[in-house]
Amino acid sequence: MPYRRKRTALLGFAFLILLAVSSVENIFFFNILDDIFSNQFLAVGMLFIHNILVISLISLGMTFYVNLVISDFFKREKYAHIVLDHPRTFALVFTTMILLLSILRGSSLLGGISVEALPLILLISTPIGIVEGYGIYLTIKKTLSREMTMKSLMYIYVIFLIAAIMEVVFINLLIWATAG
Repeated sequence: MPYRRKRTALLGFAFLILLAVSSVENIFFFNILDDIFSNQFLAVGMLFIHNILVISLISLGMTFYVNLVISDFFKREKYAHIVLDHPRTFALVFTTMILLLSILRGSSLLGGISVEALPLILLISTPIGIVEGYGIYLTIKKTLSREMTMKSLMYIYVIFLIAAIMEVVFINLLIWATAG
């Protein structure tokens, strides 16, 4: 029992440290975003690494939560196990929330959220959102179900590599369409 609590505390500490590091990475990433797209391979690599950091942070956070619940940190809470009992539902809700926040964040980088442009942004973001959403959903579901394996993780990383390639292609198509 003390081993589980110590492991949970270490996971929480690692999560907080990586959350701080990812915040710095996020600021750096969005500051150099314009420069990245001058080289297509760099753009795919940077988007892939950014997505891997995000999905790894989500996985670590979910693992921390699972360990909190399993180690009985919430033993007096009536609904502590509800997320672990229904991982698909929670994964779907959490994935939807992440995708909507991501779209709003992306559109705010374009100089603010324009209500008129939002349908076009959503239409363009849909294919990428579906691929990334599937990867996020799998990560959360497998982590909460305690079914995450190295093979699963590699599969999820390949999904995000495909998403990074798609994102660079769609952004280049948008640049080409608006320039011509």
